[in-house]
Amino acid sequence: MKLVIVTAVEEFQKEVLKIFKKANIENFSSSDIDGHKNVPQLLKASNWFSAEKNGNESIMFFSFTEAEKIDGLFVLIEDFNKNIKTNNPLKAIVLPIERYI
Repeated sequence: MKLVIVTAVEEFQKEVLKIFKKANIENFSSSDIDGHKNVPQLLKASNWFSAEKNGNESIMFFSFTEAEKIDGLFVLIEDFNKNIKTNNPLKAIVLPIERYI
């Protein structure tokens, strides 16, 4: 059993759901998050709307799943990232689970 976490900008939510389905990962959870990038101070100072939040609306998916499904998931994510036109690729990590109930 492994924990896989995938983050994406909100615009890619439907695509991530399709990727999970293709990878046969049927049980997962999601949570809305704000994604941030460090912006140089010069750009921050020139922002007329400095009270506006600087985060991107993002979403995090996570699943406790079998290790065999993760390789397929990563292949699908790599293929997706090769074809996007933004600088916001899907990100994924895998964490081992030592114990669970």
